[in-house]
Amino acid sequence: MQELTKEQSLAFSEANAYENMSYREKAVFQMNQRLLCMPFSVFHEAVEKTIGRPVFTHEFAMNYEGIKAEVMEGKTHPSFEEIMSLIPKDKQIVIVTT
Repeated sequence: MQELTKEQSLAFSEANAYENMSYREKAVFQMNQRLLCMPFSVFHEAVEKTIGRPVFTHEFAMNYEGIKAEVMEGKTHPSFEEIMSLIPKDKQIVIVTT
């Protein structure tokens, strides 16, 4: 799959060219691009629908290759504890409700 240039990525997004793609097609297409070619919310939803689980936003920054393996290769997803451990300890906050 050819990587789009900045101009091509913008044109793709502005033309809503992703609208006729399935969730899987959107996820695979965007995973193979360096630049965002659709609104992040569209990409995020496509990834979640493709791998069948909620994806926390921080996972895209801290476990992109893992998410890509789930999308492209059907790899098993990490546990909730593994996902939370991606957040540095000094950035973690625990909220307890009663």
